[in-house]
Amino acid sequence: MRLLKQSILIILTLLFTSTTIEAEQSSKKYFRKIVVPAVDEVFTELQQQYIEISKNINNRDYAQKISNLKKIYKVTLDKDLLMAIKPHPRSIAIAQAAMESAWAKSRFFKQANNLYGIWSLNKNEPRIAALQKRGNKRVWLKKYSNLKESIYDYYKTIGRSHAFKEFRKLKMETDNPYELVKKLENYSEIGPKYSEGVSSIIRYNKFYLYDR
Repeated sequence: MRLLKQSILIILTLLFTSTTIEAEQSSKKYFRKIVVPAVDEVFTELQQQYIEISKNINNRDYAQKISNLKKIYKVTLDKDLLMAIKPHPRSIAIAQAAMESAWAKSRFFKQANNLYGIWSLNKNEPRIAALQKRGNKRVWLKKYSNLKESIYDYYKTIGRSHAFKEFRKLKMETDNPYELVKKLENYSEIGPKYSEGVSSIIRYNKFYLYDR
């Protein structure tokens, strides 16, 4: 009887483990299907913009366009603009999306197309409230009309926030995602562990293949 109970327990454990693995694989498959193409589209468009601007940074015909971009990215110098608009590797954007959206399962993703957990400080823009507060303060997250809008805003946030200044400098020297993510520790309150987590996601899921 004891052996029978142990056998049943083992079978149930194996069934639960199998179901959990299948659910995880299904979730990742769905994530790759909808998120990876969107990141690729945004990256390609931003890369084309970067190449165009870098080639015409001193072209008078581009003066207004460059001025507008400087306002968007809150910079005054040409070199700072180029650092801001150069898109970082797809692998990082995909891995952060996976981490922040729990592989496209988070409430923020489902209800607001918010892939990266980006906060909202403007009460006049579309947004949703977080379930948990920070002390007595209500936290709000941006609500986007589609995935590409969320990804564009993420790249813009990385491109102009003071917290990622060192990241922007380094991406002008290397496209190595494992080196770059070390400069993303300010993205989360857990600091260096966040960078390690993003790096692990890239490596384990072979997201580095999207950078080729």
